[in-house]
Amino acid sequence: MPRVLTVRRLGLCDYEPVRQAMRDYTELRDSTCGDEIWLLEHPPIFTLGRAGAREHLLAPGDIPVLRVERGGQVTYHGPGQLVMYVLFDLHAAGLSVRQLVQGLEQAVIDMLAVEGIQGERRSGAPGIYVAGSKVAALGLRIRRGCSYHGLALNVAMDLEPYQRIHPCGYSDLEVTQLRDLDIDWSLAQAGEALAQSLAANFAYELRDGGQMLPVQGAA
Repeated sequence: MPRVLTVRRLGLCDYEPVRQAMRDYTELRDSTCGDEIWLLEHPPIFTLGRAGAREHLLAPGDIPVLRVERGGQVTYHGPGQLVMYVLFDLHAAGLSVRQLVQGLEQAVIDMLAVEGIQGERRSGAPGIYVAGSKVAALGLRIRRGCSYHGLALNVAMDLEPYQRIHPCGYSDLEVTQLRDLDIDWSLAQAGEALAQSLAANFAYELRDGGQMLPVQGAA
């Protein structure tokens, strides 16, 4: 029997309440709580991961900055970017952290390949790149053997805020998005394509979880 993966489509959400919900779900989940992905977008915000150095935050201006517990350096979230938060029990799924990262990256690569675009990994810099420009960033937190945070895919957004930072800690890193790769998808279309690709890579059957966050760690 395929394992079930619940998909919650949350729309535009402020960052901090969703972050807290992820933490709560991870802290309170037990064997009755299944794996989930949350698809959403955030208002403009820069986040600094655990290793994030403020020297890579050049000129944030009026965009808020928040230090968070995920891995990685500085990144930007904003409208038109698809965020997929990945809440997996790694032990129950039989996954190592490396396998989870590779599977998330492969889901993006496979999704792009369907549209005739070659996505690539870069050694030492998690995420997916097209012709040297980053289209998807990845940063996870593992707590109690479970993952949260996840993946950010640039779909159709204002890329100007990336000029205010060294994306992912690289001063020379260019970023791109699906729209500039001639993939004219809405955020909803990108979310469906990515969810289907992820499910195929990890042998999940998708289940609609609606548009509400889970309460008190219950699926």
